[in-house]
Amino acid sequence: MRYMMLIYSKETAEAMSAEADRQIREGHRAVMEDATRRGILCGAEPLSPTSAATTVRVMEGRVSVTDGPFAETKEQLAGYYILECRDLDEALEWAARIPTGCAGSGGCVEVRPMRQTSASR
Repeated sequence: MRYMMLIYSKETAEAMSAEADRQIREGHRAVMEDATRRGILCGAEPLSPTSAATTVRVMEGRVSVTDGPFAETKEQLAGYYILECRDLDEALEWAARIPTGCAGSGGCVEVRPMRQTSASR
């Protein structure tokens, strides 16, 4: 089963030190390298900040396009991993290794199973 790990973090507030940023990047690199070695990494990418986002809404047949994210939140979607895991327990083990979700970083990792469609078979 494929699982998507949605990584949320604070993109503003206090600036991260160069050392902390380096450690987080190295942590992500280690997780991606291990997942690649095990043959379960399907994709992983960081996202641009929410200031680069555009939201599209369709209401009553009218398209509305606005700058920015859909909702104001304390944490913003910063990136994702897609991993092919045996089950939710394995997916949760991998999510716990993602450094942005660490308690000290003010972030979290949401784990969601991906529904299989005819296009994804």
